[in-house]
Amino acid sequence: MNSNPLMQALLGEFSKWLAATSLSHTIQTISWIIPTLQTIHILCVAVVFSAAVLVDFRMFRLFEREVPLCAITRRFLPAIWPVLLVLLLTGSLLIIGEPRRSLINPTFYIKMALLLAAVLLTATLQRSIATSPGFWEKDRGRRLASKALATLSIAIWCGVLFAGRWIAYTQAG
Repeated sequence: MNSNPLMQALLGEFSKWLAATSLSHTIQTISWIIPTLQTIHILCVAVVFSAAVLVDFRMFRLFEREVPLCAITRRFLPAIWPVLLVLLLTGSLLIIGEPRRSLINPTFYIKMALLLAAVLLTATLQRSIATSPGFWEKDRGRRLASKALATLSIAIWCGVLFAGRWIAYTQAG
C-alpha cells in the first residue's frame, strides 16, 4: 500500500527474513498446515461476519423484529471477540508461512484497514447499546441513523471479505 521505496525495501527484507525462520519453514513444508489454518481462518470469518450482519439485519428490522436490539447484540456480538483472537492467531501464522503474500501486498493493508474500521464500528455499536439499550430505537432519526450504520457495517465487513480473498490475486513481487 505504501509506495515509499524505503518501506517497500524494508518490508521485502523482513519478508525474506521471516520466510527463512524455522517456524515459516515448518508451515511451508508440512502440507496440511496452510490448508488447515486457512480453513480455520475462513470458518472464523464466517462466525464474525454472521454475528455482525445478524445485528445489522435487526437494525433494519429484517430479523427478530419483536426482540429488542439490546437482546440481539447481547446474543451475537460477544461471540466476535474471542473469534477475532483466533483470526489474529491463524492470520499471523499464515503470514509467517507466506510472508511475501501479505506483507508486500497492498490489498493486505486495505483488508487490515477495513478490518480495523469494522472492529471499531462493531465495538462502538456494542458499547452504545450496552450503556443505553434503547438508544437506537427511541425515535425516527435514531432508527434512520442505525440503518445507516448497519449499511456501513455490512459494506465494511463485505470489504474485509473481498479484500481478504483478493490478496491471492494481487500478489506483489
